[in-house]
Amino acid sequence: MTGLVIRALTESDAHLFHTLQGRDLVGRAAFGHRYATVHNGGDYRPEWTWIALRDGVVVARAAWWAGPHDSEPMLLNWFDFADGEEAAGAELLRRAPLYAEYELILPAGWRERPDVRAAAQGRISAARSAGMKPLVERYRYEWTPEFGLPERPGRLEFRPEPDDEVILDVLRRVHSVTLDAHARRAIEGPGGLEQAAREDLDFFRWCPSPRAWWQLAYTPDGELAGIQVPAHNPGGPCIGFIGVVPEQRGHGYGYDLLAECTHFLAAEGARFIAGATDRGNVPMAAAFARAGHRISQERIHLV
Repeated sequence: MTGLVIRALTESDAHLFHTLQGRDLVGRAAFGHRYATVHNGGDYRPEWTWIALRDGVVVARAAWWAGPHDSEPMLLNWFDFADGEEAAGAELLRRAPLYAEYELILPAGWRERPDVRAAAQGRISAARSAGMKPLVERYRYEWTPEFGLPERPGRLEFRPEPDDEVILDVLRRVHSVTLDAHARRAIEGPGGLEQAAREDLDFFRWCPSPRAWWQLAYTPDGELAGIQVPAHNPGGPCIGFIGVVPEQRGHGYGYDLLAECTHFLAAEGARFIAGATDRGNVPMAAAFARAGHRISQERIHLV
């Protein structure tokens, strides 16, 4: 594309990220997030932040994110471009030497707002032109104390499980029949079911919350029902994982696990709890609603 300069930022010119002109209808900026480098107390690294300039003016930008100790990006979670510069946005993604899943953050009910829908479709179209494809749409939930703690049914017994191999086996069982799009993608790859289970175990270990928080749930007869992992990610307290083994499904145990996870984090002092599930995972979405977790955002993931 003639006249387009695409490059990474440096610490000295990171301010250029803020010069893009346009309305923030979707993405992190639409929710009040401000770009800042790690050096300035933010979450982003200038070498993982790329811009496209036309005649010296920023017309597209992309920022890849990871945890403070990660050596590679985990997500592309900031991508936008000026009006009429969708092609420049696509070219930026094609030429930046960084590869990670794109998470497009949207307001709840975004399809009902024509301006927001158009902005979202523009981002998706640019990502598609750069070779990405949609994987899944997800709901992002938030619980706060004013919503009230969910009732504990008292049907399950929760026990910490210190053995990672036991946890890994439970994850294999949970993912052997799953609605989760990320797990299904891993299962369809060369690593199969083992890869899906290990990706979740790696995520649990990546979270800075205590290992002792991971719990298995058992029926009164001592049969394994599932697993719940209260966690903290870099953004704060979250529902790290909820999973029911296939032979125990149909009893609504997903709610029991989520209620226990919510109580656990609240007892640890959480003033908010984030959670998420795939839009197509109707049983889990119903459990979140019943437990008083409210949809705060919707997200589209492209790979």
